[in-house]
Amino acid sequence: MDIMSEPNLIEAQDLISRKKRAQADWLKALQASSRISADPTLILPRAFDAVAEAQGSRPALIGETETFSFADLADRSNRYARWAVQNGFVIGDVVGLMMDNRPDYVAIWLGLTRVGVIVALYNTKLIGTSLAHCIRTSAPCLIIADPFHADICADAIASDPNPPGLCVFGGHGAMRRIDTEIAAMSGSRLAPDESRDVRQAHCALYIFTSGTTGLPKPAIVSHRRVMHWAGWFNALIDPTPSDRMYNCLPMYHSLGGVVAVWATLLGGGSVLIRERFSARHFWSDIVDFECTLFQYIGELCRYLVHADADPCSSRHQLRLVLGNGLRPDVWERFVERFTIPRVLEFYAATESNFSLYNLEGEPGAIGRIPPFVAAHTTIRLIRQDVSTGAPLRSPDGFCQVVDVDEPGEAISPIIGDQKRGSAIFEGYLDAKATETKILRDVFEPGDQWLRSGDLMRKDARGFYYFVERLGDTFRWKGENVATSEVAAAILDFNGVVDVHVAPVSIPGHDGRAGLATIVANDDFDLDHLKPHLDARLPSYAQPLFLHFCAELEITETFRHKRRAFNLAELDPNGSGGRLYVFDRAENRYLPVDGALHAELLTGRGRF
Repeated sequence: MDIMSEPNLIEAQDLISRKKRAQADWLKALQASSRISADPTLILPRAFDAVAEAQGSRPALIGETETFSFADLADRSNRYARWAVQNGFVIGDVVGLMMDNRPDYVAIWLGLTRVGVIVALYNTKLIGTSLAHCIRTSAPCLIIADPFHADICADAIASDPNPPGLCVFGGHGAMRRIDTEIAAMSGSRLAPDESRDVRQAHCALYIFTSGTTGLPKPAIVSHRRVMHWAGWFNALIDPTPSDRMYNCLPMYHSLGGVVAVWATLLGGGSVLIRERFSARHFWSDIVDFECTLFQYIGELCRYLVHADADPCSSRHQLRLVLGNGLRPDVWERFVERFTIPRVLEFYAATESNFSLYNLEGEPGAIGRIPPFVAAHTTIRLIRQDVSTGAPLRSPDGFCQVVDVDEPGEAISPIIGDQKRGSAIFEGYLDAKATETKILRDVFEPGDQWLRSGDLMRKDARGFYYFVERLGDTFRWKGENVATSEVAAAILDFNGVVDVHVAPVSIPGHDGRAGLATIVANDDFDLDHLKPHLDARLPSYAQPLFLHFCAELEITETFRHKRRAFNLAELDPNGSGGRLYVFDRAENRYLPVDGALHAELLTGRGRF
């Protein structure tokens, strides 16, 4: 009889333990979601009132210059709510918020949404026409800004014939000061004549998509959706008053502004708020403030893995990190180097009507749908025509579901059941933008499914893996090329710190070639890159162009900015970095000077 070896026995026991824990977590989350759906009057401000009363003087939000206890946060949010009522705001009015991360950011939108005001959360990195677009599309009556962003907002609305009002949080010239005005308000609970009948169906927030392509779009986020986000993740991470969440993500997004904050506060835990991520100060913050939880974006983990050794990294008390975008090539190195007990990776999007959760801790996976949850979550992966970005359809006109391990776009049915919480597609303020996300006549006449815009694959065990966003695949020499596959191969080369792969159009050639923009250190040896790529990629998938630069452009959520190029934009004489092209005759990458660039623009040779 075969006897299982000790390492295999330990591994099997660990797998059983993880499956049991995942099942328990699923059940807790489903129960929390059911309780939320059962009471349409339960909105986040009211749910927080009970927590604040129980936690009192315990720290809730720990900022860089101030700390709010639970009682302080309740008091402050009531002041903002009372201020809104006394200034004549009614349910459905919009107020824009343009502030860096700080405790008052939370207090402002918590208080305003308490009385039905919709708060539009503006990206603090936007200026000029992009910011003006966000303000115009969300149509606020008033914008609240901190001193640094007040002038930026004033410039953005200067040409508006009917500009919104503007008030500043903090001293800034002669502008109206909201912090001074709320200081005169009472922080007690609202009286019946001050309260508003705000329900889960009402809109709470406008959260703008990251805008990696085109201008940002305001997604509609109801009180129902906010409650389900907060309640679901609260059940999954199961925080106690002894827990402390580290949050350095921008609070104008759903992860940093809703999930990280409220999943923790609803359990009585505290949230450490940082204005931005700093690899140099990260571990000392984690240790000094005794953080037990960390909300990540995958790129943050990659930065930490590549950062210099920090003695504090071995003294942390983290019990769980949660987030999305942790790439398979980083996952195991991150966990091993920093001894992370548990990773809770998930897939979600602000406007999406479905999510995935990897509660088993399977490295590289974004989630799995256990059988007892299948009735609540329906996802299909369908084949795509890479050249058009449209779904492939069978002769009967319906979409085709992919096979096991075959990439396909993730879609989910659009339903109208108000009890399904975050499964409802609430769309964007722009009806045309909403329509672009809807796929019709998918598997039967008249059905409607939400397009995620993301390619995934599902393995035989039921685990889903993110492949890439639609648009990140292009055709070259008649073949489909996945930018994520190319990027992974280049990242595996010695000396590569970061890379972004994008398509580039070339005169006289069909399809688009690959351009790899690379950040490299002194260990990088260009002469050895081609043999490395030969061992990992077919020739058509290897990038035709290499562009070396000091750093890559990233979005506010640390994703690479996505765009397609044409050859004329790649200026070899510019200050952006060195440009190389692969020469087939010499079988190596050659530096591109002005003369060679002019030759390439004719579309002749070398390819």
